[in-house]
Amino acid sequence: MTTTENKKLSPETMPCHVLPRNLKPSAGFTALVAAVSIGLVATLTSPPASAKDLVVRYDQAQLIRLPRPAADVIVGNPSIADVAIQGSNLLVVTGKTFGVTNVIALDVDRNVIHDQRIFVERDPQKVVTLLKGSTRESYTCTPTCAPTMTIGDDKAFFENINKHSQKKHKFSTGDASAGPQSGGEE
Repeated sequence: MTTTENKKLSPETMPCHVLPRNLKPSAGFTALVAAVSIGLVATLTSPPASAKDLVVRYDQAQLIRLPRPAADVIVGNPSIADVAIQGSNLLVVTGKTFGVTNVIALDVDRNVIHDQRIFVERDPQKVVTLLKGSTRESYTCTPTCAPTMTIGDDKAFFENINKHSQKKHKFSTGDASAGPQSGGEE
């Protein structure tokens, strides 16, 4: 045995690439590593959008014109995109959350008349992300900035914006239980 093998390692003499066995990463560090790993896996496993794919921005709509009338429309994951038939040969695709799904349109004879992947992504041109330590808030700036709900935002911020959004929707649809609108906190 060499002299270095006989020496006991201490934090002072330990090479920087060797960690003591009793050292455990913090919960925050573990969560960060898990989030980065999931993000890398999602990025590496999702094929890039091609020219035939439809890219829809989050909370926005795109049109698909069909060559002939559709009898049925199938959406691979309706939580990512919503598809509505307007007339018989026009589809309105609305991005509901980030991700990849597909839409298939069938004619009355059950023949496929349209099959296309849909990528729902964020519109980076009009969104400002405010980071406060480990929390995130999103704002849409067109040109004045207003808070917006984006998946991944701070839970309290998201719930507050969601509550006000629901009240606004109820008020605009004539629901009397919505009460008067105010811009501030309750």
